[in-house]
Amino acid sequence: QVQLVESGGGSVRAGGSLRLSCAASGGTSSTYCMAWFRQASGKERERVATISGRGTTTYADSVKGRFTISQDNAKTTLFLQMDSLKPEDTAMYYCAADRFSFDICRGLTPIYFNFWGRGTQVTVSS
Repeated sequence: QVQLVESGGGSVRAGGSLRLSCAASGGTSSTYCMAWFRQASGKERERVATISGRGTTTYADSVKGRFTISQDNAKTTLFLQMDSLKPEDTAMYYCAADRFSFDICRGLTPIYFNFWGRGTQVTVSS
C-alpha cells in the first residue's frame, strides 16, 4: 500500500518561502502522476501543481511563477518550493498520487488521485 507523508509546512510572513516534501513508500512507480493540492478553511480542495511520470508539470494560475514542483532522481520524494508566499496561500497542503496515470497525468482534479497524504499546514501572515 502506497503511503505518502508530507512535511515542511509552517508559518511565514508574506514574501517568504517554504519547501514542502512528500516521502513516498510502499511501492510507488516512476510512472505515477504526482501532485500537490491544497484546501483552505471553508473551501474546496484545489490543485496546486502536478508532475507526470515523464516530468511534465502543470501549475494553477494562482501559483505560476512562484511555486515549483519537482522530484528526486529516485522519484521517492516529491517537493514543492514555494516562494513569494501570499496570505491567500494559507491552507492545508496535500500530496497525492495517481497509480493509473502511466507517464501522463490523466486528470488534474482530486477524483483522479487514489493515494493521499494527511497534509501539512501552511500559514502566511501579512
